[in-house]
Amino acid sequence: MGLQLKPLNADNQKLNAQYQTILVLWFALLVSQCLFVLLTFFLKPQLFHLDPAKSVLGSQPILVVAFAASSLFLLIWSFVWEKKFLNMSVDQQNVGFVQTALITACALCEAISLSGLLLAFAADYSYFFLFSGLGILGTLLHFPSRENILAASFKDLPPGNME
Repeated sequence: MGLQLKPLNADNQKLNAQYQTILVLWFALLVSQCLFVLLTFFLKPQLFHLDPAKSVLGSQPILVVAFAASSLFLLIWSFVWEKKFLNMSVDQQNVGFVQTALITACALCEAISLSGLLLAFAADYSYFFLFSGLGILGTLLHFPSRENILAASFKDLPPGNME
């Protein structure tokens, strides 16, 4: 008595394909943020040598604080928008909104990393990686869930396919 696999019907194959597409998008958006740090490493390697004598806010503290506040706002807003689009996906039974939720949320998190990149190049801010780390963490927290796709398509599935 070995493990018996049920053949995938067309609905399950479609859901798996949609999930894989969303997973690939999420991974690409995550990798792009990691590439920002790598880009900075090659173009501005001096920023990776932290001087404890320098202020954490750098030479332009008002700019850093403004970017930090906007980054925290973007992180919170990414979850608000994700929730909004996921609710729309269930209400309208449209899996496309699940993808929109992911892309929108991850784009807002990527804006946080871009803020760090801007600070690194425009203000020689050594702690830019904190912004990149926050953006990457936000993207990790937006990991796509198969349940969101199922919830957005449950009316389209025949009974018994909610696995």
